[in-house]
Amino acid sequence: MCICVDCRWVDRCQAYHAVERQHGAVHLNESPDFQPASPRIHVSVMDLPDGGAGIEWDVRGCESFSSDPGRWLRLRPGETVPG
Repeated sequence: MCICVDCRWVDRCQAYHAVERQHGAVHLNESPDFQPASPRIHVSVMDLPDGGAGIEWDVRGCESFSSDPGRWLRLRPGETVPG
């Protein structure tokens, strides 16, 4: 899971914005202004049931990470946290 969902910068972060774009997700912020220090993005390639391939992007480490548990949920109440 992406650590960004519990980071105080998630709605302002340019790295998370890139992850949202790769997933085709609606952006929390169209113009993020926070450049994180050394984000480490993990990319997984997986087989899909229909014979295709899927790609999962997750930030797994970041020097700018600042814990704020539930931040994403508070910004998008009632929505499912991206997995």
